[in-house]
Amino acid sequence: MAIVKNDSVIDQEWVTLDAEADLPSGEENIIVPLARFKEERETLIGRNGGLGVQLNPGDVPEDLANDLDRLSIITVNFPAYTDGRGYSYARILRERLGFKGELRAIGDVLRDQILYMHRCGFDAYELKNDDDVSLTKVRAALKEMTVYYQPTGDGRATAASLRERRRAALKSAS
Repeated sequence: MAIVKNDSVIDQEWVTLDAEADLPSGEENIIVPLARFKEERETLIGRNGGLGVQLNPGDVPEDLANDLDRLSIITVNFPAYTDGRGYSYARILRERLGFKGELRAIGDVLRDQILYMHRCGFDAYELKNDDDVSLTKVRAALKEMTVYYQPTGDGRATAASLRERRRAALKSAS
């Protein structure tokens, strides 16, 4: 398994705990499911290690609104490539709630989805391939398209806005 972030393969520095696992006694960076975070919020926030939350289908990202500044990472689980709720979660977290930390797609993450995930706000991807194959796939996927019709929070101009700029430039030149 490889994690690709910001055009690099990175080491797994996070321990993902399920709802029943004991909290590590040291300063390990941990990721817990949203339900566990809500139940044990004070204890988790009081730890010295890094803290992250995993969102699963059916979770409500807005439940994290008041704690985003305490989270270094949010992982969004795609249990099947056909489940698109994670895209909405990413846009809510980035565009509506202003989350600035790492947003990592995990689970059934396919190469064909990476560009769309990136446009929705993901900046890291956990892939099932080895490091070199994964990095190559992510780089290729992110360069696949250069013009978009749908606006998102990634700051890229849409086809309509590019046409408008061109019209304005031609008008001012004449």
